Amino acid sequence: MYLLEFIQLDGHGENARDTCPGCCTDPATFCCQDCDDMQLYCGKCSLANHAWSPTHRIQKWNGVFFEVSLLKTLGLQVQLGHPIGQPCILPQSAFNNDFVLIDTNRIHEIGLDFCGCETSERHVKQLLHHGWFPSMSTDPRTVLTFRLLHHYQILSFESKALAYEFYHSLVRLTDNTGMMKCMLDRYDRFMWMVHEWQHLTILKRFRRGHDPSGVDGTLQGECVVLCPACLQPGKNLPDGWQTATKAKWWLYAVFLAINTNFWLKRQNISSDQADPSLLKGWAYFVDEKDYKSFLAEHLTDAQEKSTCSSHNAVNMVETKQSQGLVATGVGTVDCARHNFKWPNGVGDLQKGEKYINMDYLFFSTLRGTQLEMLNVSYDIACQWHKNLWARMQSFPQSHGLDYLSKVIRFFIPKFHLPAHVAKCQMIFSFNFTHFVGQMDGEAPERGWSNINPVASSTKAMGPGCRRDTLDDHFGDWNWKKTVRLGASLLYKMKDALAKKAAHALAFEEFDAVITLKHRSAWLAEMQAWEDNPNNTSISNPLEVKAMAITQVGVRLKLAELEAEELHMLVASGIDLEEEQHRLANITESMGQHTTNRQKGSLMQMRNSLRCRIDMWRRTQVLYLLAVQGLIDQAATHEGHENAECIYLWLPSQLGTKPYDPHLQDNEWELCYAQAHDALEELWQCLQIHCSLLTFKREWVHGQGANTRAQNALARIHQRCMACVKRYWSAWMALKSLATIMKKNSWQGRLQELANNHIKPLMDPYATGEGRRHVSWIWMMDGVDHGNEGDDDGVRIKWCKTHARALEEMCRVLEFFTWQRAWWEEQGKACIGECAADIEGLRAYAA
Repeated sequence: MYLLEFIQLDGHGENARDTCPGCCTDPATFCCQDCDDMQLYCGKCSLANHAWSPTHRIQKWNGVFFEVSLLKTLGLQVQLGHPIGQPCILPQSAFNNDFVLIDTNRIHEIGLDFCGCETSERHVKQLLHHGWFPSMSTDPRTVLTFRLLHHYQILSFESKALAYEFYHSLVRLTDNTGMMKCMLDRYDRFMWMVHEWQHLTILKRFRRGHDPSGVDGTLQGECVVLCPACLQPGKNLPDGWQTATKAKWWLYAVFLAINTNFWLKRQNISSDQADPSLLKGWAYFVDEKDYKSFLAEHLTDAQEKSTCSSHNAVNMVETKQSQGLVATGVGTVDCARHNFKWPNGVGDLQKGEKYINMDYLFFSTLRGTQLEMLNVSYDIACQWHKNLWARMQSFPQSHGLDYLSKVIRFFIPKFHLPAHVAKCQMIFSFNFTHFVGQMDGEAPERGWSNINPVASSTKAMGPGCRRDTLDDHFGDWNWKKTVRLGASLLYKMKDALAKKAAHALAFEEFDAVITLKHRSAWLAEMQAWEDNPNNTSISNPLEVKAMAITQVGVRLKLAELEAEELHMLVASGIDLEEEQHRLANITESMGQHTTNRQKGSLMQMRNSLRCRIDMWRRTQVLYLLAVQGLIDQAATHEGHENAECIYLWLPSQLGTKPYDPHLQDNEWELCYAQAHDALEELWQCLQIHCSLLTFKREWVHGQGANTRAQNALARIHQRCMACVKRYWSAWMALKSLATIMKKNSWQGRLQELANNHIKPLMDPYATGEGRRHVSWIWMMDGVDHGNEGDDDGVRIKWCKTHARALEEMCRVLEFFTWQRAWWEEQGKACIGECAADIEGLRAYAA
């Protein structure tokens, strides 16, 4: 049914008539594809019906099928300068009667007359009054409707459609057969008009038509969509905010994120002289003339090498592929909290990610900014910030920053942080810094997914058109963030309140087991470090310390307190048990198809272990008389058992049978230490496994290299499982001894180890730091439990919890209130050439 109805529309269908329903005299042969009326009309009636719709598409029935026709051939002549239907006494035809109008439905050839009356406006102005954008200022022969320009602009923002593809889709709507060769290609003119439209809409939105100084009075970075939640002095900040106490500086902190994008290249096409930028640094890109002049003065400046990890962004900046390219990418400065592009924070990179480029963008975007606290995120901040203030001395005075009177902190984004050395991971981490909330510093990375599809078209543009196009897209990005900011902040606030309650509960549980002495000392240490983050003389309480509990330490203590024979008996038994676990792991790893060499080696290890067990048992039966009977009962079976399966009958395995109580104490101390040792080794294995996995994912390619990497990962996994078995053995022994020795609340921070607890501290495949629950195995450092609690424990970070999201929502409302009043003032102060101009200015301001 659907198919038949669809095909029926290619003929008369149910609208077949012999005569026109309008005049009832002439035959009905014309049909409009854009009108809702599906009836056929005669030529005269079709002409009259479309006096108000000159861009509709007309078809003529030739007796067999509909063929394309034009309103121009029917005699439609569009008259400008007068109301529709009112003739002009001095009409002036378009140049050579060759006029093309491009609309959303096709490319139209139309008949056009300009008004030639004495009071008529210039031809260009008559076209603009009609909502048509001319391709040139004298004798225009091509126009785009405002409707089409707005449609393409929104389409390019959302789908990143290429101008070439969009224009040729209109060509196909006009002629999908490619047989109409008489129509000239107007793609170049289309591009000119789109570029000019982008420029004019930006000027319009940023009240350049309302300002008495006009377009020439536009300041650098003035045509940008500002972040309503960031600091905007005079717009959304209370009076006296600059005199706030140090405890409230965080409320007025500026968060910036620096990043580069090497997708947004530009080929060596055209020049600034042939294709200049129309915005000239008025929006997001810096002024190209000043930027290049400054870079030319510092071409010979050497860039220091990285002392952290081997960062390619630093060490290989001169080797960046740039053949055939004028720009290898762009650098940007964004609002790190709300992901807004900052004014004059974007610039081209000529060859890699040089400090001098990023310095210029950083100081340009901060020019004229009032701030007291500045937090800067950059993936190579550990290297870039070192000589930043020394390099600033070579900049113009307008780009200077009074850094000595400000609180300025540098960070590395959370995703990039694991690639840095351990020292950088501690000093430049968001996780261990006061007053930064759940900031991750990765804001620019989220914006690249939106702008990267434009790269395929902008790389072949001239320099000015490319910068203006990217400025237009950055402006739309900021606008979409503004529209969604209210819902975003509300969601974040609700989520923060829920997470705050969960983390507060977890901290209270942990804090409850800390002694008052330790709590006071650690709080003072944490406070001193937070108040002086840049003072290297103050030790970092969050640095990882060595475990306080070790088997070696316990054995030394036991040797001083107890008889050597009893200590060595239990210690040797635990060593033998560990050897059994190791041999069992080797047996499991061999699989089913073992070679004779492997079998022989395994038999030798089993025989050696059996001999050691037999020697140990000769001493064991002297101190554990009950063991002799158990050994005799199992003697008939153990002869056939492998060495790793022999039951050792340590004190924890004897239950209530009588033996020297000192042996219980010895095994308790050794098993407690064994559990901590197993966890420490498990930490190391998990960290190595995570590092190898990250390295394999990013750098290992090819079957051979991947096979070797998989084998290395398998070996580390086996070590992890061996550690888990050691811990389980110690845990079961402790549980048994606790029952015998009547110990209560002996666990401390030890817990039963489940599979979901065995995960790395920084898992690249896990959820984010702020939303992830750390496994209890990573909370074992320096727990002050039991009689052997050690003072060199874990440094807990006590942080004051603040509702930053609520403050930002208030700031957004204040900004919008200011902006509304500001536009109302612009409307009242309008100055125009005529009453119509003033009315339009006031209408837009409203």
